[in-house]
Amino acid sequence: MKRTVALVGATGGAGTTRLCVEVAALLAHAGRDVAVLDAAFATQGLARHAPGRIDPDATALLTDTDVDLSDALVDHPADLAGRLALCPAYAPFERLARAKTAEAAERFEDLITEAAREFDHVLVDTPPVAANQAVAAANAVERVALVAPATERGADAVQRARGRLADVGVTAETVVATRATDDDQPVDAADAVVPANGDAAPASAPDLDAEFSPAVARAAEALVAAELEVEFPTEGVLNAAREEYVPDEYVPDSLS
Repeated sequence: MKRTVALVGATGGAGTTRLCVEVAALLAHAGRDVAVLDAAFATQGLARHAPGRIDPDATALLTDTDVDLSDALVDHPADLAGRLALCPAYAPFERLARAKTAEAAERFEDLITEAAREFDHVLVDTPPVAANQAVAAANAVERVALVAPATERGADAVQRARGRLADVGVTAETVVATRATDDDQPVDAADAVVPANGDAAPASAPDLDAEFSPAVARAAEALVAAELEVEFPTEGVLNAAREEYVPDEYVPDSLS
């Protein structure tokens, strides 16, 4: 069983963040405690799935040695058997820049190790490998998975991403094709294919229902190399309404 996994977007818009949340929720639905760490500093998409105030955030853990992991974790409100904790990036540009340094990348590797001591699984929402924190994530985990849309563009992106990972001495063991429709040709050699979800709003994740979740379960099994025995409700499990907190000081471009 793999306990630490980096889900690396083979290209922008692959749905990596959403997949991280869905897979983490599936694992928590199976009774496991799961943390999702954010390495996608530019988009800060994981913040949209975290209710309440995000302070401190993931970048503060990398730039301020006085900040503890527990302070930056936000528990997801979904009713799950295990714990689902998110550690999103939500910061002004100045701190984002400092969180991308080589020194911060070393801390990110330590952060993954620390989280693995507290959680059964740690998933890292990782952008295409072009920054220090993405390289750190790929090097620090037990398994690297590429996430790509189930299109010809996605297939091409997987090949490019494999080459980029090879440049930093990493091999992607798993490929997940996302947003598949009946008209798509899934990425060759994809280990799992997740269909398109009609509701892409952050408030709808996780979408643990009888139609969508079996595909997510197969993806989760491929990612953690373990069989999961779970049953799915007939309706989504996320029923609680939530309010997103946006600080007055700044609004990241991804949330504006």
